Amino acid sequence: MTANGKILIVEDEKSIRKLVAFNLQRSNFDVIEAAEGKIALQLVKEQSPSLVILDLMLPDMDGFEICTTIREENPLLPIIILSARGQDMDKILGLELGADDYIVKPFNPLELVARVRTVLRRTELSSQLVKVEKIESGPYVLELKTQRVYKSGKLLKLTPREFQLMKFFFERLNMPITRDEFLDEVWGLDYFGDPKTVDVHIRRLREKIEDDPSNPLYLKTIWGLGYCFQESEKLG
Repeated sequence: MTANGKILIVEDEKSIRKLVAFNLQRSNFDVIEAAEGKIALQLVKEQSPSLVILDLMLPDMDGFEICTTIREENPLLPIIILSARGQDMDKILGLELGADDYIVKPFNPLELVARVRTVLRRTELSSQLVKVEKIESGPYVLELKTQRVYKSGKLLKLTPREFQLMKFFFERLNMPITRDEFLDEVWGLDYFGDPKTVDVHIRRLREKIEDDPSNPLYLKTIWGLGYCFQESEKLG
């Protein structure tokens, strides 16, 4: 493996696949390729890539299905969707299914490489900056080394980004956090994407951690400002 990591490109159009591969290899990434979804899932198991670049329109499987399967079996594996489907609903669905980023075709290959670096850097920093083994608040326990979150002893199925959001919330308990602060701390200062991704991810996180997402006890919206994670003893 080269110094920067191994990237799996899942794209049925050969010209696009080779263009992405060429630019990644120029940036010292190792590259593996798949033109079909089933082959991609097999390569994830056999090759253990550092990141997956995933097209949505493949000949044998829907890209959203592939994203869901990868996320269920490899919760910490970063995924960037690269698709001609640029509608907001497609972007929202991709992010809600666990993709770390969503890039619309046509795209700038250099920007794609930059975003690959950003996602990988953020994932690496998240795994390195572990100072304590766990953080607790109310019924929630965050295990930092394993990046797992438990509620009342039950494991919650969170994506890496959702875990990072929970960790940031726990570092700022009872304090309002703005969208820009989330982008800087969780997505990184060099994030290129849509700021609305914060709202999408937090809505998805709320659905997973709250018993009644429409009437949350912990993850509160502070209208006109941002979001706040409240400790149980602060509620009333």
